[in-house]
Amino acid sequence: MKRDLYFSKPLMNAAGTLGFAPDPRAGIALDSFGAFVTNPFSLRPRQPAAKPELLDFPGGFLLHTGLPNPGFQAGLKKYASRWDKSDLPIVVHLMADRPEETQSMVRMLETHENVMAAELGFAPLLADDILLLTLEMTLGEVPLIFSLPVEQILSLGPRLIQEGAQAISITAPRGALPLTPDPSPLRAERSGSVVEAGRGELITGRLYGPSLFPRALETVYSAAKLGLPIIGAGGVWSKENADAMLSAGALAVQVDAALWNPGSIFSAPTA
Repeated sequence: MKRDLYFSKPLMNAAGTLGFAPDPRAGIALDSFGAFVTNPFSLRPRQPAAKPELLDFPGGFLLHTGLPNPGFQAGLKKYASRWDKSDLPIVVHLMADRPEETQSMVRMLETHENVMAAELGFAPLLADDILLLTLEMTLGEVPLIFSLPVEQILSLGPRLIQEGAQAISITAPRGALPLTPDPSPLRAERSGSVVEAGRGELITGRLYGPSLFPRALETVYSAAKLGLPIIGAGGVWSKENADAMLSAGALAVQVDAALWNPGSIFSAPTA
């Protein structure tokens, strides 16, 4: 039987923020969450970027990590028992660039009762046809959340929901920033994310920070008007931001980099 996607509380972390399983030692008020979202898993292991980058810009920062993980089967062996024993239902985030691989991973999740859903994240610019094929191949017992960039949510989201996806979430947007000039001749070889840009170099990565909130809120509002079950994310830096997304029609809200701020309300234990 297909499991229901229901959040007892409308807050959760975003993928990539709190690790692969809940950890009470992380200093996060997990009792205020309705689910825990894992770091992204790929079918095969991924190493960290040769040189990770964190670059500031006004209102946020760009992060490039390479999305390291032990690979899905190794991850199951290491974390599945912790998922099963967790007080929070688990949403497992999967890197879903190849439909046949995604199908295999989702089927393996069906034996874990405390897995609430699989959240599927995709490479930038992946064709709509690939996303629709992924949905067709992975439909089953585990509810599917499609994590999409804002550019695809309103155009593709309605069809995904119509054909069986349970919800749409907003993936962290991508961007590029120039690197600080480095005289080393090895600079351009260190990572596949570095590209030549005239006389300088750019690094691409995911964007975080409060400056993203206005666009994310507008996306939630527009998606909700279309009747989409939308999970808001992007620039949520305060309880007021989360409440605004819920008031705009979000099914739930994911908090990302604010969880790394020790002074954040989301990091303080609840009384």
